[in-house]
Amino acid sequence: MVSSTFLFVLLSASIIHAALPSKAKSTCSQFKSTLANITILPNDPTYQALATENWSATAWAKPTCIVQPGNVAQAQQIVAALTKNGVPFAMRSGGHMPSPLGANINDGVLIDLVSLNRIDYDATKNVVTIGAGLRWGQVYSELEKYKVTVVGGRVLDVGVSGLTLGNLYGLACDNVVNFEVVLAGGKAVNANARENQDLFWALKGGLNNFGLVTSFTLKTYPIYQVWGGVKFYNFTDLRKLLQAANKYQSTPTKDPYANFMMQAFPTNQSIGVVLNMVYLKPEASPPAFAPFYEIPTIADTTKIQTLREMMSGQGVPDIPRWDWRTTSFTPSEDLYKKIGSLVTTSPEVKTIGSLNAGSLALGLQPISTSLVDAGIARGGNALGLDRTNQTWWVLDTGHWLAKDDSVAHEATKSLMAKIDKAIDQEDSNIDYRFMSDASWDQDVLASYGADNVAKLKKVRAKYDPGLIFTYLVPGGFKLR
Repeated sequence: MVSSTFLFVLLSASIIHAALPSKAKSTCSQFKSTLANITILPNDPTYQALATENWSATAWAKPTCIVQPGNVAQAQQIVAALTKNGVPFAMRSGGHMPSPLGANINDGVLIDLVSLNRIDYDATKNVVTIGAGLRWGQVYSELEKYKVTVVGGRVLDVGVSGLTLGNLYGLACDNVVNFEVVLAGGKAVNANARENQDLFWALKGGLNNFGLVTSFTLKTYPIYQVWGGVKFYNFTDLRKLLQAANKYQSTPTKDPYANFMMQAFPTNQSIGVVLNMVYLKPEASPPAFAPFYEIPTIADTTKIQTLREMMSGQGVPDIPRWDWRTTSFTPSEDLYKKIGSLVTTSPEVKTIGSLNAGSLALGLQPISTSLVDAGIARGGNALGLDRTNQTWWVLDTGHWLAKDDSVAHEATKSLMAKIDKAIDQEDSNIDYRFMSDASWDQDVLASYGADNVAKLKKVRAKYDPGLIFTYLVPGGFKLR
């Protein structure tokens, strides 16, 4: 027999769910009245392009309206109204996350941060304050005028809300000296080493669970010309390249100025293997990359150039729908050999390749102990990284049709499960999952470790006791 309590809960949930669209519509009408110039409704001519601006079509949606705050006061007004009215919302910076509704929403309000685009460089303090709506390419281009840069994203068209300079200075989050953030209810605060230190720590990895970040102040570094670019190899040399990667990572004394990311294309083997390399000094062919020099290339763009020029050579395939999945491990020659075999012979590769425009790319980026230590030296973050040399591995799956989303996702998940099994067999597992390469059903925050998750929840209880950014912001990786 169904209990009356269960029926009451079920009926209440249905009433609340049904009420949300009307709440969103009335709130959007309110915004159109009070914030007319920054509110876009579905009948506005720019609505469709904005609703589908996210990089991957898997993240397109139909928000009830889109608001584009141009300053902190407008962001406060928007968040305050959404909190008061109980309206679901999403926040979008670059919109590069392919996760469904990760930075978009149906039957709710999309806060598009594109108009938060300030760039204020302070040469006396060696910092730059950047709006949360900027793309990294805009930031790098402006700072290039002063022959400085920041630790940021590896793809220029990604929002600022990386790893290029990581071995020297840590991750991008480690180099933030201040977050300007709007909390639930609309209060704006700064979070830094002196003010709201617990929130400062939580925002360095805690994602969208605490507030709406409107700007970041980042440390700048005097790096202008570098050596780098892309080396292209035959796919048949993947095994040799993975061996070279292991030699590079096994070097007892790492050169902190060197870094690379490798990608290979099992479903499009004519593309081969792509090695993005950077050396943060204008010195050609540095010894740090010696393990790779023995392998013949089919094309090579490496040269001395500015860091921004080097990063502008990063290409992204023109495929509309994407999913990706990540894992982490301590590298070894035997493990790379096993993984190399899995990504070329597993039936999942054929499944993905059989989809309309089906494409599978594998990627690896080496993470050194010096990167972890650099983060610790800058006050630490919430990521819980192990102090060991490690590999962050990703499978990127692209395809054309929405009906194939589930097939692509499950095939990628199945292939990664086989890779994880090989990792476990070698006793090489690293718990951490890199958020920017994780799929929507991976528990990124849990990979930070139980202690850090508990600390994040404590910070959330202090700054968002109503759990507004947990429940009214459904997208992204959430604190459970």
